[in-house]
Amino acid sequence: MKVLLVGGGGREHALAWKIAQSPELSKLYLAPGGAGLNHLGEKLTIGDGEIEAIADFAAENDVDLVVVGPEAPLAAGLGDLLRDRGVPCFGPGKEAAQLEASKSFMKEIASAAGAPTAAYGRFEEPAPAKAFLREQTAPYVIKADGLAAGKGVVIAETLEDAEAAVDEMLGGKFGAAGAAIVIEEFMRGEEASFFAITDGENILPMIDAQDHKRAYDGDTGPNTGGMGAYSPAPVFTDKVRKRTMTEIIEPVVAEMKKRGTPYVGVLYAGLMIENERPRLVEFNARFGDPECQILMRRLKSDLLPALYKAATGELAGASLDWSDDAAALVVMAAKGYPGAYEKGSEINGVETANQLSDVVVFHAGTKAEGGKLLANGGRVLNVTATGRDIEEAVTRAYSGVAAIDWPGGFYRKDIAWRALERQDAETRA
Repeated sequence: MKVLLVGGGGREHALAWKIAQSPELSKLYLAPGGAGLNHLGEKLTIGDGEIEAIADFAAENDVDLVVVGPEAPLAAGLGDLLRDRGVPCFGPGKEAAQLEASKSFMKEIASAAGAPTAAYGRFEEPAPAKAFLREQTAPYVIKADGLAAGKGVVIAETLEDAEAAVDEMLGGKFGAAGAAIVIEEFMRGEEASFFAITDGENILPMIDAQDHKRAYDGDTGPNTGGMGAYSPAPVFTDKVRKRTMTEIIEPVVAEMKKRGTPYVGVLYAGLMIENERPRLVEFNARFGDPECQILMRRLKSDLLPALYKAATGELAGASLDWSDDAAALVVMAAKGYPGAYEKGSEINGVETANQLSDVVVFHAGTKAEGGKLLANGGRVLNVTATGRDIEEAVTRAYSGVAAIDWPGGFYRKDIAWRALERQDAETRA
């Protein structure tokens, strides 16, 4: 099977790493690939935003499956272009991708499907948004309606800060993504993520993970695209899993089919869980980053057949086998991220880390130049590890971090703290 993987970050490195292990793979193309994953396939001189060129290449080279990693090409309609050319695509069409690309559309679908989520209002002007804020109680949740690379969310503790966030977003901080905003009820509980593959009708549940959005230890600092992750998440019990499927995933997939815009690909549900009651925070129309890296480390099955069956409407009866081991990931980011940061600092020791027991380093933002590995993004390296439990996986991940010499980077030192605290409490009990 010839596969074209779109994207070149940490998520795509993990997908390429897993797809390359498939005995069904004959050729892997990468558009555009990256320093860490180019050895796994053939790098194309096509960017992940060049959707017409991607579709043309796939059709002209008899590609059997296109797997789309990032959300932007999906929101731009890459899935539709590919299907129009007769090329199977793992990823939703433009209309279905609005589940991620528009917060207000996601809310509309959740409401129609009866999926539990936070009360909200959508606004395009500051005055009515601020009037709505004054009717709420702190803390306040303000979101850019469109795609903002995981950074378009502000949780404000005071009304003054909330109003300032409204002015910033509607004032152009996130460009077109902030032309409209959504203000939500603040949901209390513990966050977790759940993933399911669907062909638009049939659903193949995957597993859960939990990530860390804030930049600094103790869940402080600005929101980021994710500074670490682990799986399984203790808060995601069997009861929560069942309710997530029956109350959120299944009715939303059915609602999308009913509207004539079936959702094909992986549906990522961000959840807030309290007293084993899951509520929908958001949907993503692709594998999470860095959660995908954790899923790929725990997946024992060949991934490629499931992706192909989803893309071709033949998912019924498919299954995946998961390891009982835990997995953990620590993001190494450039100093200054998620604000301004410098590119080009040298990184050493990645291969040393990769030689450690059960450690795999995925490249999120690097480039090779003059025989050196250089930082080339905000989130730069994803150091992953597996272990018998969360504690062992985390310990191994940090041993991988310690092997890497990168003065230009920083990382959180408390990944999986909720799970470890729960484990300690259970041990003491």
